[in-house]
Amino acid sequence: MTFIKVCGLRNAESVDAALGRGVDAIGFVFADSVRHIDADDAAPLIQRIIDSGKATEPIGVFKGNPTEEILDIAKRTGLRTVQVHDLTGPEHVQQLRDAGLTVIRAIVAGDTTGTFGADRLLVDGTVAGSGDTWDWSSITAPTGEWILAGGLDLHNVADALAATGAAGVDVSSGVESTRGVKDSALIEQFIDAVRAVGR
Repeated sequence: MTFIKVCGLRNAESVDAALGRGVDAIGFVFADSVRHIDADDAAPLIQRIIDSGKATEPIGVFKGNPTEEILDIAKRTGLRTVQVHDLTGPEHVQQLRDAGLTVIRAIVAGDTTGTFGADRLLVDGTVAGSGDTWDWSSITAPTGEWILAGGLDLHNVADALAATGAAGVDVSSGVESTRGVKDSALIEQFIDAVRAVGR
């Protein structure tokens, strides 16, 4: 079944909408972004996911954050998985893993440098976090299972999966009513659209 991550959530209503549809992962953005959340606000939402008893994985999203800050936020919020957009190499990944974290390496389309030894790989559009749709058919699919991001919504996700063969999808702007504001109904509809693909 296709792995689904809904990213950039900042309130209990949207977290509950994703949990209610059995989403695989929920992302919290600690990078500089319109979807930024601070550790104090994220901690109770992450605990809400943990307390739900569901298998949903809270994921912290980082870009431009020093390693010490990533480790501090993970400790303060209870995060066990981090998605990092600017990993510098295998040593950086290992430093995070040595702290007990699962690491997702996020790259932009066209980057062929691989995982750096991270646990998972996420491929975003040419500008990470922009929400811009890009030419999925142009991608050279990475080896193994990987997650597709960038401009996905309930109307195009089936075509994106068919074009790329990705094992998972990551949505953010595609489930927003206005930039940075999540819409619970769109979250539910996106998840349903992915599940309807039947992969």
